[in-house]
Parts: sequence; structure tokens; C-alpha cells
Amino acid sequence: MGPVPTGTTTAVAIMIATVVVVATCSMLIGSVTISPAAVLDPGHVDHGIALARWPRTCLGLAIGAALALAGACMQGLTRNPLADPGILGINAGASFAMVLAISWLGINGLQGRLWFAFAGAAVAALAVHAIASLGRDGATPMKLTIAGAALTAALGSWISAILLTDRKTLDVFRFWQVGTLGGRDFDVLLTGLPFLVVGAVLAFTGAGLLNLLALGDDLARSLGRRVVLDRIVIGLAIVLLAGTATALAGPVAFVGLVIPHLVRSVVGSDYRRILPFSVGYGAVLTLAADVVGRVILPPTEVQVGIMTAVLGVPVFLWMIGRRRMGGL
Repeated sequence: MGPVPTGTTTAVAIMIATVVVVATCSMLIGSVTISPAAVLDPGHVDHGIALARWPRTCLGLAIGAALALAGACMQGLTRNPLADPGILGINAGASFAMVLAISWLGINGLQGRLWFAFAGAAVAALAVHAIASLGRDGATPMKLTIAGAALTAALGSWISAILLTDRKTLDVFRFWQVGTLGGRDFDVLLTGLPFLVVGAVLAFTGAGLLNLLALGDDLARSLGRRVVLDRIVIGLAIVLLAGTATALAGPVAFVGLVIPHLVRSVVGSDYRRILPFSVGYGAVLTLAADVVGRVILPPTEVQVGIMTAVLGVPVFLWMIGRRRMGGL
């Protein structure tokens, strides 16, 4: 990997400190604000509240890290600055497959829905790439974005049609559809954790591949890379990460789009640094959005899937205005 760039150690320390601060806020802040003693002292009157927030905090960290890592891999794989699990149809594919699993097959358990989410995410990713590949220029960034938006709109319409005719599926799906971390326990996270770990390992293994692919397929081939196999490995990582995150928490927007750009503007274009920093700051954005959503409209909560968009859109527009859309 070569020498560690100047300032990397400081940047890592800042990222870790930020994650710790946001995680602490997640444990302490909500409809009821508790003291740090409630977390540490089993005999404290508010210790039960702290225990209830612990799974939610861990899930938020995992979901944010997975989505940001998937977004960074997708932007590198497609060389498309707008690539994101939501924009390129992967979230919609996972959602549609889960609706079919609930409505047609009666599968309500998370373990069963996970496999359908993976299948839907994979089929959507392949469909978007196949559609965008039609024509003379192949799968250009603009064509991928248009194909993803079209597929997302189509799948959204089919989801709505099924939900309008199936009240039982609607009752199950509507709490998941907005993207939420609440109401989950550790069993939910433990179910998806193996898939997230495998996806993360594949993604980090492919960091060097993404650096080569950024230079173009022809150059990568000239350096001895099997480009098709490399793309399959990175694509599998994206499906595992985005599909699992969507199955566990529902569609959570903008994390995979905003965070890689923000990280790239700070650490440069080397994916060996982009990927780990995306993991940390993806977790920060998701958990911070969840905390803000708990307190912004008391006594109700605004779900994290809404708040990530509320917080992510201004940051993304600011980066565009400052021309900080890092080169891919």
C-alpha cells in the first residue's frame, strides 16, 4: 500500500472520535434524555432505556456503514458520480422482491425476506446495466442514471399496485418502507451481520481493483486484470451490502450517494482510503439522522429514511455548488 499519507492518522482519529460522539448521543438522546450513568450503572432507574437504545445504535452504525460502502463501490465500478443503491434501482429491486415475498408467498420472517432482498437487488442491478448497455456508447454514466431512475419508477408503481390490493401486505410493509431503525432488536442485526461482513470483505478486497478500473478497462486488462471477474466480485459486494441494509432497515436514501463524495473531497481518489472512511462517515450520517429524527418533532419520531434525505440533500447541493464532486 505504500507509505501512509501525511494527515491520514489525524483523519482516522477524527473519524473515530466522531463515531464515538454520535453513538453516545444515540444512547443518551431521545424522547427521554438520560445521563451517562444510566448506561454504565445497571441499578440506575433509566438503565432499561439505555438497554433499549443499544440495539438501535448498533443497527444504525451497521446500516450506515454498509450503504456508504456500497455507494462508494458502485461509484467506482460504474465511474458514475451519481451512482447510489437508491438511484440505480437496487433499493427498489430489493423492496419489490420483499413485497412479492410477503404478498404472494406469505413470508414474514426476516431470514426469508433477506434472500428475496438479495435476489431483487441483484436482478435490478443486472437489469439497469443491461438496459444502459444498449446502443452504441454502452453503459455510460448518464445512461445508467436514466435506466436506474426508470426502473425505480416502474418498480415503485408495481409496489403501489400490490399494496393497494393487499391490505395485509400493506400493514407489514408500510412500517418498513419509510426506513427505520426503531423497533429492532439484536436478533435482527445478528441475522444480517454475516452478509454484511462478507460484503465488506469483498469490497475491501476490491479496493485496488477499483483504482485500476478508474483508469479504464483497457488499462486494467493490460495490467493483467480479469475485468469481468473483478466486476462480478465488486457487484456481489454491492448486492450483499445494499440488499442486507435494505432488508434490515428499509430504503434509506442519500447515504450511499453523499458520503463517498464527501470523503473523496477530503482523502483523495485512492479507494484504499475512500472505502474505510466511507464506512465511518456513513455510520455517522445515519446515526446522526436518527438522533435528530427522535427530537425534531416531539413527541413523535421522524424516521431515519426521511431524515437522511433531509440532511443529505443540502450537503450534496453544497458540494455541487463548491464543485467538490470528487473525480472518479
